[in-house]
Amino acid sequence: MNEIEAVARRLIADGDCTPRPARDPVNVPMVRNWTEALGDANPAYPDLAPPAMAQVWTMPGLHGQRSADDPLAVMTAVLDEAGYTSVVATNCEQTYARYLRPGEHVAVRSRLTDVVGPKRTALGDGWFVTTVSTWTVDEEPVAEMMFRVLKFRPPDLVPPRDVLRPVVNRDTAFFWEGAAAGELRVQRCGACEALRHPPGPMCPRCGATDPSYLVASGRGEVYSYVVHHHPPVPGREPPFVVAVVELEEGVRVLGELHTDPERARIGMPVEVVFDRIDGDLTLPAWRPR
Repeated sequence: MNEIEAVARRLIADGDCTPRPARDPVNVPMVRNWTEALGDANPAYPDLAPPAMAQVWTMPGLHGQRSADDPLAVMTAVLDEAGYTSVVATNCEQTYARYLRPGEHVAVRSRLTDVVGPKRTALGDGWFVTTVSTWTVDEEPVAEMMFRVLKFRPPDLVPPRDVLRPVVNRDTAFFWEGAAAGELRVQRCGACEALRHPPGPMCPRCGATDPSYLVASGRGEVYSYVVHHHPPVPGREPPFVVAVVELEEGVRVLGELHTDPERARIGMPVEVVFDRIDGDLTLPAWRPR
């Protein structure tokens, strides 16, 4: 057992850390600011606070200090010392027991539930650290959050390459974040579960506007392709192959196909690979399988 595993085992056994009380009680001005920023006109606010604000009330502020037994802070320090200095949040799930009301004073406590690694990811070798935080009012649980981060060892800095960069917006951010994490994510309608690509704000089948995504297998077949010779493309040496691949999940995704242009053919079995351009961009591409 190495030091990382030893510290993780001790923290898991310790359970909840010391509760951290909010600096201020739930209050109307903060609720107004929050709902205004989000454009949430629910008439229940600000007499009640949006449940998603639970984390807001206990944020430590710019100069706040976490408790010495805060499990995420302790694991972060241990992993930093071991060279896993970079962090990216991978997923977060919140559960709400009830609405908060102005005047209530919230506290939060956290416990470490899992540390897994080292894992090889598109970002570098790292450890997945999972914590569960519980918000309470007078010991009554009002909200809970599972939070998982990847603490990874960054590879040697890669100089930026002059390539055409995609436009990343709130509809497509999940796709590019997935690519950076080594996942090929496909948008899925939250209502009818229809898959679609490229991502968009509204389901073309049912009109719902609450998309989620699934992580595709990354396997498929070439549906069509072109061999690009001209004009010049930044960051590419012609000729190169650009293919539309039909995934096992049924949607089609565009990307460069890493193969000799003479070998490319419709129906070619391929799998996804991730081309890390620099620290800000990773592009999905294809290779024969």
